[in-house]
Amino acid sequence: MLYWAVVCLIVAIIAGVLGFGGIAGTAAGIAKVLFFIFLILLVVTLVANAMKGKGPKV
Repeated sequence: MLYWAVVCLIVAIIAGVLGFGGIAGTAAGIAKVLFFIFLILLVVTLVANAMKGKGPKV
């Protein structure tokens, strides 16, 4: 999912440079939503692993 957020961000940057404002705004919005979903899933996964007693491997 983080991959798709980065792809949408790159599309937004390229579209913005080329002057396609509407496409750039839409792609940036999609990238932002995907990034926040990724962060939420990361936190949920970390909390679930902490509750099971599995800490990060050192």
